[in-house]
Amino acid sequence: MIDPTNTRWTSFESPLGQLLLTADEFGALTSLSVPGQKGGRTVQPEWRQDPGPFRAAAEQLTAYFAGELKEFHLDLRTSGTDFRERVWTALDSVPYGATTTYGEIAARIGAPRAAVRAVGGAIGANPLLVVRPCHRVIGADGSLTGYAGGLDRKVSLLTLEHALD
Repeated sequence: MIDPTNTRWTSFESPLGQLLLTADEFGALTSLSVPGQKGGRTVQPEWRQDPGPFRAAAEQLTAYFAGELKEFHLDLRTSGTDFRERVWTALDSVPYGATTTYGEIAARIGAPRAAVRAVGGAIGANPLLVVRPCHRVIGADGSLTGYAGGLDRKVSLLTLEHALD
């Protein structure tokens, strides 16, 4: 479990608004939240503001939003159930500029088709928006279904990646 007293945080101005990034005491990125995100993190009194652990993340986010970076290479550390961690790992394999469906993610992790709702819940709980590309998951009919950061941000990210062309 992540010790909140060792949490470092910083903010990063982006085309999606001011992002909140958190890291553990070892500098691994533990969350990236957008303003108004459903289930997003907010700064806690025991956290320490420290931009140091976020230099690589800031550089890579800048390059990503400029259309120059297609894959993040950051030390990530999340804390979720085994099922959520499997879903989140599957998200990491969805390439830049591509989309997949909730059913395809379920199949990738070996879950039954009936698990699509649970997969959707795990994707909605993804603590690393943008970096772990949950925005690339769409409905089976091609619809742009839910995104914890808001559908307008999902459209912005998919447009940036030319996934809606």
